Amino acid sequence: MTLLPCRLLAALALLAGLAAAPGSAMASQSYDNCTGFIDSLPTTIFSQGTWCLDKNLSTAITSGAAINIIANNVTIDCNDFKVGGLAAGDASTAWGIYAYDRQNVTVRHCNVRGFKEGIHLGGGGHLVEDNRLDNSLRYGIYVSGENNLVQRNRVYDTGGVANEAAGIDADADVIDNTVAGVLSENYAFGILVGGAHKVRNNRVRGLQGDGGVYGIQLYSPGSAVDGNQLAVPAGSRGYGILDSSSGSGTACSNNVVSGFRTPMQGCVDAGGNTSL
Repeated sequence: MTLLPCRLLAALALLAGLAAAPGSAMASQSYDNCTGFIDSLPTTIFSQGTWCLDKNLSTAITSGAAINIIANNVTIDCNDFKVGGLAAGDASTAWGIYAYDRQNVTVRHCNVRGFKEGIHLGGGGHLVEDNRLDNSLRYGIYVSGENNLVQRNRVYDTGGVANEAAGIDADADVIDNTVAGVLSENYAFGILVGGAHKVRNNRVRGLQGDGGVYGIQLYSPGSAVDGNQLAVPAGSRGYGILDSSSGSGTACSNNVVSGFRTPMQGCVDAGGNTSL
């Protein structure tokens, strides 16, 4: 693992961009705020700051983390480049981007492919935004703790080998995400949410699970579930929106639920919901 100074690599990246042919694939983000660059995987982030990618990276590790964050106040900005783990295969237990019991971690503009879990953050104050994740074996995005936000992510083709799989499992406000394609031998979840949060304007489709499918499941009362679009093949066993907490108090409004055998259960119908 090597972390190189931002100014040096930013200058090299600029020169490479000027020399590149017009059709070259290059990221569109800026490097101006980078503390340094990650140039190989696996790597460990020891200090706060903004750590960036300026090229696609991959690893074949089958355990541990491709990017392991052991400091608070860290931003991982991939600039739309790839963190790849597909080479590890279906038996991988590795994480793509990982932080345990940390505060204020941001992960943005990352293209995370493979791994058992694409992004796994514990602690609190985390922000996961504008990422693309595909072929995660169990969870695309997993976030625990308090004061978290998961927004504008695209999570594709999760699961396939796990007993349970979910596109997003988060103690967080979950806003404007797309989850498409979750496959499980048992239960397939689009979005799982703990705590009292906003779950708004998400799109969930393509869930397949022999035990049942769940578009949005909440396991704590008090959330507001608004403006989501949830679709599976007609007659699919499972729930479009399910509040499985012991207490009621989740408000559901303006959601479009299509194909689920039970469109909504456990939440208060606050109006504007459509079941197809």
